[in-house]
Amino acid sequence: MPEFTTFSVLFFIRKISKNADKLSIYARITVNGKSAEMSLQRKTSVNEWDSSKGRLRGSSERIKQMNRYLDQVYYQLLETHKRLLEKDNLINAKAVKAAYSGLDEDHKKLSDIVDYHNSQMQSVLKWGTLKNYFTTAKYLTEFLKQKRKVDDIYLKHINYRFITEFEHFLRTYSPNKKRKTCSTNGVMKHLERFKKMINLAIKLEWIQKNPFQNYKMKFEKNERQFLSERELKLVEDTYFKSGSLERVKDMFLFCCYTGLTYAELKELTKEHIVKGMDSKDWIYTRRAKTNEPVKAPLLSKAASILKKYKDHP
Repeated sequence: MPEFTTFSVLFFIRKISKNADKLSIYARITVNGKSAEMSLQRKTSVNEWDSSKGRLRGSSERIKQMNRYLDQVYYQLLETHKRLLEKDNLINAKAVKAAYSGLDEDHKKLSDIVDYHNSQMQSVLKWGTLKNYFTTAKYLTEFLKQKRKVDDIYLKHINYRFITEFEHFLRTYSPNKKRKTCSTNGVMKHLERFKKMINLAIKLEWIQKNPFQNYKMKFEKNERQFLSERELKLVEDTYFKSGSLERVKDMFLFCCYTGLTYAELKELTKEHIVKGMDSKDWIYTRRAKTNEPVKAPLLSKAASILKKYKDHP
């Protein structure tokens, strides 16, 4: 627990114009002798204000409602101070004001974790991966607007129901007739990225409960097809009049004979071709996604493609 703190709340009025009938009501929060002030967005007049009590004087229904509101603010500030003490937080007047105003970590929104994740991951994730998070964020924003009729949501309000409704939205959403809805695996990939952002919020202690705790991902298993020797030979024997298409064909064949992905092929340089223990050429590089080392023999057909483009700009 933090050291003992003194805490008090005082309501006072402040002139906001030359008109004495328009005085603004403020709250002054004081912790250990240091204060922070905030406007309560309520107005009164000098004749109605009792400075000794920090309340309005009178018995009209409007004045009773205003005093009930001030009492409510007072007890909410007390509860805010108590909550910060229980969390073992550093207590000062600005911290109490921020927590009451919803500007502390207990009031972080979905947009906060999306922005934080995408800014932090810029130097970690490849652009091809990061742009998928941007797409997921757009779907979340569209879901909030269409289904919840809001622009944002507090992280602490995201629950199992929110996740299942977002899943249904992804399965049925189509921005235009020409575009298909997400496949099952496409939906799961969006939810997987959403889950990773929520896990980051948990690690940052922005939320306590994991809304994905009882949610199960349901990916469909797809049998990956591969080319037969005959099919590969058909590709090899096909000639394209377009120089760009011919280069695309050769890059595809090079990937087939080396096991490299297109992203890894893009990064390939002469320095990655080295002599192995068998005195033959090998490709030494790293996987684009996992950064794991790759050692692949440079087969004759792959070598001939490199030779074909040896002097190509």
